[in-house]
Amino acid sequence: MTLKDRGRYMPIFLCSLLFFIFYNIFPVNVFAQDDLLILIERKQKELTEREEGLKKEEERINAIKKDVEERIEKYTRLLNQLEEVLKKIERINEEKLDSLVKAYEAMTVEDASARLSALDEQTAVNILYRMKSKRVGQIIGQMDPKKAASITERMSRFVKNFPTK
Repeated sequence: MTLKDRGRYMPIFLCSLLFFIFYNIFPVNVFAQDDLLILIERKQKELTEREEGLKKEEERINAIKKDVEERIEKYTRLLNQLEEVLKKIERINEEKLDSLVKAYEAMTVEDASARLSALDEQTAVNILYRMKSKRVGQIIGQMDPKKAASITERMSRFVKNFPTK
């Protein structure tokens, strides 16, 4: 073969070589692209399923949040109602205690002393604490010294422990 003959066969050889290369490489790319498309579709499906799961979870959380908020509102209303009832009870107890104080102040010192001595000490302290100090002194002066000392001690603790806001 001469150089001239080689030149004539060169395009044929190059075309054959290119065909061989494309034939062997291109199908691999097609299969790789198909595999890549399948992988992408699988990932998209996974993402879609995950997104749906997250949406359901978000809906569930929002429902729980709404339920909790409703319960908080309900319990807040109940707490307010209980506070109102407690205030009414306190007011009624205060009125009753004021009435008792007036009754004990209307009694003679001897009678008030005898009756307060018979009461439990906390009740006696509550009544005496609301009376005028001069009257309290007269009543305590008529009591048994031990009972008077005990009530006086409780009255001093009552003042120290009195809640202030």
